[in-house]
Amino acid sequence: MPVLSYNQITLKKVIIQDGEPYLVIASHVFRKQQRKPVNITKLKNLKSGRVVEITFHQNETANEADLETRTVTFIFKKPGEYWFHNENKPAERFFLTEELVGDQGKFLKERSDIDALLFDDEVIGLKFPIKVELKVKEAMPAVKGNTSSGAQKEVTLETGATIMVPMFINEGDVVSINTETGEYSARVDKA
Repeated sequence: MPVLSYNQITLKKVIIQDGEPYLVIASHVFRKQQRKPVNITKLKNLKSGRVVEITFHQNETANEADLETRTVTFIFKKPGEYWFHNENKPAERFFLTEELVGDQGKFLKERSDIDALLFDDEVIGLKFPIKVELKVKEAMPAVKGNTSSGAQKEVTLETGATIMVPMFINEGDVVSINTETGEYSARVDKA
């Protein structure tokens, strides 16, 4: 397990704290007058989803978590649960809670493969691609005179997620979405 010094505990690293895996969601190294520098971090527990603030001092270290990646297939969503099976093993089904999957879950397409993060052989989260391409299921037609640059409208994607897109996007178009921001990035295919 790699050991990280206090100033290497940075964004997106996964560290072990009290025997549990935590994702670093914020980190700020600074020095108060005449004192040694500290790193103030916000950590998200990857098992419970709980967020804690921890300050690491100059002489402190943390162990980087040893995470494995395994491909899983998303099957369907039920209220509060996302169901998956291990790649090419449809009988090996399991679910992850909505809290664990997070906001990006709304961009998961049924029967699509995604990388799951494992800690001690337990799935603790998903590694979403930065961009996904999804088909527009419902879109209001552009209103004449409302096509000024920057004007947007809401559309519903094939996964049921709604996002804001430029006026020229229509039903049946395939759009690219940034899963980190949840925003439209480009039209990939015209209906």
